Amino acid sequence: MQDRITIVTGVAGFLGSAVARALAAEGRQVRGIVRGSSSRANLADFPGELVEADLRDEHAVRAAMRGGGQLFHVAADYRLWARDPEEIVRNNLAMTGAVMRAALAEGVGRVVYTSSVATLLPADHGVSDEDRPATPEQAVGASKRSKIVAERLVEQMVAAEGLPAVIVNPSTPIGPRDIKPTPTGRIVVEAANGRMPAYVDSGLNLVHVDDVARGHVLAAALGVVGRRYILGGQDVTLGRMLGDICGLIGRRAPRVQLPIAPLFPLAVAAEAVARITGREPFVTCDALRMARHHMYYSSARAEVELGYTARPYGEALVDAVAWFRDAGMIAA
Repeated sequence: MQDRITIVTGVAGFLGSAVARALAAEGRQVRGIVRGSSSRANLADFPGELVEADLRDEHAVRAAMRGGGQLFHVAADYRLWARDPEEIVRNNLAMTGAVMRAALAEGVGRVVYTSSVATLLPADHGVSDEDRPATPEQAVGASKRSKIVAERLVEQMVAAEGLPAVIVNPSTPIGPRDIKPTPTGRIVVEAANGRMPAYVDSGLNLVHVDDVARGHVLAAALGVVGRRYILGGQDVTLGRMLGDICGLIGRRAPRVQLPIAPLFPLAVAAEAVARITGREPFVTCDALRMARHHMYYSSARAEVELGYTARPYGEALVDAVAWFRDAGMIAA
């Protein structure tokens, strides 16, 4: 199967480009599917063939996928905010359905579907795992709901149609080539530039993007069809993360911890401005609701069944800060 072409969607993005590079390093022949409107910043040295297709168009995806032996569906609408929040749900559901149906029609032998820990319920006083799936009704915001309904669609197609899909659930990747940047990348940039003087009591699981990419390769080789695997790293409080970023830059770490409730009027105002400008706000009501949780996750299943490992989160932070600085996003 590995002598056939390996298809990767979302290769213009942060994680998708890392997955494509990890596969090429394994000697795979890679074909990346990219939207015509996608930035080409991560594709200058793409290690394979590039094909343009709208992932919501099943016929176009089938043509792009022809001859593929394995599929890594990494693409998604990753926005946390949109003028029409339901557009995020529609996009992710349409893309996932079209790509998975195309994979079945083209006889792809193995699918690795990139989901997210957003499909799992956090455990506020402990660590969550793959056995805590959330329902769409439990999701905070359209972004998380979109990932849940898309993951459930994949599970249904595995059970009902024999889709040969393994599901991976990355936590929060950081590292180089975060061109947009992602919401977490924005935190790194803002903190490094001295624009985050305070923080809230929250926590997240941080992992190097290249470790997540390697986890995708392991899932294709060793994962059980229909099974979820968290690809995470280290649980870190937001306060510690900001302190470590400032330590790398030589800035004083923020010391003020703010309560979350009084920040909601700021988020409402930021979203109102965003609806006028079309630019994603730095703080949203959904983000504040999520910040009430310590989103800690265990990668034990992937470690045991796939041989997955992740480097210390600090190394990922060093790589992220260095890349953002080289890209001119962090002031010298």
